[in-house]
Amino acid sequence: MLALLAASVALAVTAGAQDSPAPGSRFVCTALPPEAVHAGCPLPAMPMQGGAQSPEEELRAAVLQLRETVVQQKETLGAQREAIRELTGKLSRCEGLAGGKARGAGATGKDTMGDLPRDPGHVVEQLSRSLQTLKDRLESLEHQLRANVSNAGLPGDFREVLQQRLGELERQLLRKVAELEDEKSLLHNETSAHRQKTESTLNALLQRVTELERGNSAFKSPDAFKVSLPLRTNYLYGKIKKTLPELYAFTICLWLRSSASPGIGTPFSYAVPGQANEIVLIEWGNNPIELLINDKVAQLPLFVSDGKWHHICVTWTTRDGMWEAFQDGEKLGTGENLAPWHPIKPGGVLILGQEQDTVGGRFDATQAFVGELSQFNIWDRVLRPQEIVNIANCSTNMPGNIIPWVDNNVDVFGGASKWPVETCEERLLDL
Repeated sequence: MLALLAASVALAVTAGAQDSPAPGSRFVCTALPPEAVHAGCPLPAMPMQGGAQSPEEELRAAVLQLRETVVQQKETLGAQREAIRELTGKLSRCEGLAGGKARGAGATGKDTMGDLPRDPGHVVEQLSRSLQTLKDRLESLEHQLRANVSNAGLPGDFREVLQQRLGELERQLLRKVAELEDEKSLLHNETSAHRQKTESTLNALLQRVTELERGNSAFKSPDAFKVSLPLRTNYLYGKIKKTLPELYAFTICLWLRSSASPGIGTPFSYAVPGQANEIVLIEWGNNPIELLINDKVAQLPLFVSDGKWHHICVTWTTRDGMWEAFQDGEKLGTGENLAPWHPIKPGGVLILGQEQDTVGGRFDATQAFVGELSQFNIWDRVLRPQEIVNIANCSTNMPGNIIPWVDNNVDVFGGASKWPVETCEERLLDL
């Protein structure tokens, strides 16, 4: 741009030289700062000769034209720079999108050549198709080899050797095909036999479970039965259909015979919403038998893990939390401060043989009772010691006024069963 400005100045000077002023005239050169020109300051007016422009005016016009040209060029360069920036951004996005798609396509590819059907029927079907394909390929290979031998014009001996080799190969392949067909047949037969055996076993097991759950209703009297819990699992249990009202005292008595060691597990548990351990009798591991009331614990001096029938009674009253423990009619322990002034909440679930972590469920196999239970009765008062003795020695039959032991009030689940019980005198022989 400086060269263009210099050329303009030279042209102006030359033009001034051609129109020389009259003798005695003088030019006065005034220096202008660059910012004056850029700011659009007019150059000082010079006297004109004969109506023609003075050199200063021509110079000013040239400077103004140059300034306009520079401004236009700046605008053009700015627009081109913006277009280049926009095109570069679009190109980068296109390249990134293309690369992402390529990577995505590569990531989603899956080689399924090794996938095999898992169903035995599918395996047999696939094996049949493979055998047929192998036969077709064998026939095609045989035709090709025979055609090649015939068209090759080989000597007879060499042709015979090839024929023998071909025959041997064919026999080997046929033997392999026969073996595969035999294996396919055996696989199919074994699958069918296994399926039939499994179905038969399941049907027999289901029938047995149904029979056990139905129980034996041919009892001499409604209370002459026992509940058998033969395994330590989390699914064998009995359930009392009735629930408890609000209680301020109770007596719970039952006959039991344990066949587990160590610890007899949980003969019974009562859970209510918000409290899974409202009433629980449990012996877990090597710990003593415990009575839980509202999750408070009292250890009872009872010993019933000898595999014999025993009569157990526990009493409790909310007044001072007093409790008593009886075994075979004899009071072995007493205490107080077991959940004092806490009434037993109503509307819960009574379970035989399992400890409840939630109302009616979440049993733990390690806490399950293994053995037999009978004569589970609950009263809403503390029985006198003599009443408990009379029940234990079979001199009186006094069912519970809150929960009586009757057949239609007890359901069994998971393989637990109900059987006729021995007479009370026979149970006494174990004592």
